[in-house]
Amino acid sequence: MSEASELPQKEEEEVTPEAEEQSDNSSEDEATGDTEMDFLRNLFSRFLGLGSGEKVLDELTLDGVAQYMKSGKCKNILCMVGAGISTSAGIPDFRSPETGLYANLQKYNLPYPEAIFQMDYFKEHPEPFFALAKELYPGQFKPTICHYFMKLLKDKGLLRRCYTQNIDTLERVAGLEADDLIEAHGTFYTSHCFSFSCRKEYNLDWMKEKIFSDDIPKCEKCQSVVKPDIVFFGENLPDRFFTLMKTDFPQCDLLIIMGTSLQVQPFASLVSRVSKSCPRLLINMEKAGQSGIMDFGGGMDFDSDKAYRDVAYISTCDDGCLALADLLGWKAELEELVKKEHARIDSEDQEEKNTGSKAAAAAAEAKAEE
Repeated sequence: MSEASELPQKEEEEVTPEAEEQSDNSSEDEATGDTEMDFLRNLFSRFLGLGSGEKVLDELTLDGVAQYMKSGKCKNILCMVGAGISTSAGIPDFRSPETGLYANLQKYNLPYPEAIFQMDYFKEHPEPFFALAKELYPGQFKPTICHYFMKLLKDKGLLRRCYTQNIDTLERVAGLEADDLIEAHGTFYTSHCFSFSCRKEYNLDWMKEKIFSDDIPKCEKCQSVVKPDIVFFGENLPDRFFTLMKTDFPQCDLLIIMGTSLQVQPFASLVSRVSKSCPRLLINMEKAGQSGIMDFGGGMDFDSDKAYRDVAYISTCDDGCLALADLLGWKAELEELVKKEHARIDSEDQEEKNTGSKAAAAAAEAKAEE
């Protein structure tokens, strides 16, 4: 006999009229409690934007997203992108020990990896940052299929804006212009003198020449260190980020999120700023941004019975963009765009190398004649 079956059984109790009345009152109390809970749910739904919106997608799949995009109702697409869209370009993840980046920085005796992006450490020890900058500097990598997919969205009049966490400027290289971009974590595209009383601006080419000469960039006006306009830990995000998100996200009719874990704030919170009926597509190697207890329903919901607008396509960003382009009938156009633009970049790089070689030869010849 099991232990459970050996437990003493509860005797049946005689039900008196008083007990029946108490039972009825208890039922009424429970009903009242349910009504109060419904009221609170509705209150939170109205004032905090909870609850389901209108279902726009016929099905929660990539094909459902494609059908919606082809319907003519989708005219204001926002993209949110992170490091995952650039890995196929060869840009390493500096946090991973396998990339070798931190191995090259160990001679600077970093107290911890994140110190390289902290203002106080940079003020005293700028060398590690510029060593890393040389490894990752824009102009050494070509945009990916994913970058050109966003360019295609722009060309077709569908892209409202791209919000990027990346500092590699590959969105610009792919053809997105300043007005198309919110570089949430800053960019190498411009640099400024670190001195608050100076703040002289320098362009990409100026900074590149300094970094590849292994010089610490110094301001020509005051001799303070010049820092690329990327956001360090503790710095505020660009004003443009906060200004445009207030108008962009309420008007968004499709949010495409690619190559980001959605863990860094305030960037990650943007997913909750679209309307409740706005579909959200995640193209990533794993699901991200899912609802938590304290996010009041603003997170992604891919798997629950209440899921109605969120789609997760688990793949590399390039493969996901090719699959979506195929469903839209754009695949050949996208592949041709990538091929043409990569050939153009290779041609320009070769021309630059040839020019540099000629200049070096001329300099050597002039020196020999002296």
